Amino acid sequence: MTKSKPIIIGVTGGSGSGKSSVSRAILNHFPDHSIMMLEHDSYYKDQSHLSFEERLTTNYDHPFAFDTDLLIEHLGQLLNYESIEKPVYDYVAHTRSEVTIIQEPKEVIILEGILILEDERLRDLMDIKLYVDTDDDIRIIRRIKRDMEERGRTLDSIIQQYLTVVKPMYHQFIEPTKRYADVIVPEGAENHVAIDLITTKVATYLN
Repeated sequence: MTKSKPIIIGVTGGSGSGKSSVSRAILNHFPDHSIMMLEHDSYYKDQSHLSFEERLTTNYDHPFAFDTDLLIEHLGQLLNYESIEKPVYDYVAHTRSEVTIIQEPKEVIILEGILILEDERLRDLMDIKLYVDTDDDIRIIRRIKRDMEERGRTLDSIIQQYLTVVKPMYHQFIEPTKRYADVIVPEGAENHVAIDLITTKVATYLN
């Protein structure tokens, strides 16, 4: 009996929407099963050829910031039940680290990121596409809290980045991908009905 190919669940939404919480809620629902999470953020492009000053100007909310070709290549390997060397991004040096993580293949792959529905090739690989839809006010508050507590950022720098990069990129590239979603999840992981529906669908596949 041949093994069925893994399923890929895409989880997207704007920065601070709660997409990571939704992804973890699905992941944690199946602690004893073959399931993994893969973040698009791990696939930011290598910038070692640029000076540090040039790297500081990178727009991380633009499709060009990602090495999506490598991600697609890695997903192809995982779908063939082959392990991959997942890249690690160094946010201090603003470039890809020399360290990689060996990721073994799993039956369910949760692919998470702000721009995963933007590329048609990625969309075509997904079995379930989720868009986490959260009010702009909630998202900016979450982003301020996270960046100040976890990344040591100042309030002024967060607001400046949000207004000049994050918000315009969201409306240009991220929000339009909502139309490709199979399921729109308002309010993220707090939406227990949506999480139950998705985990039931995944459980059907795993069984």
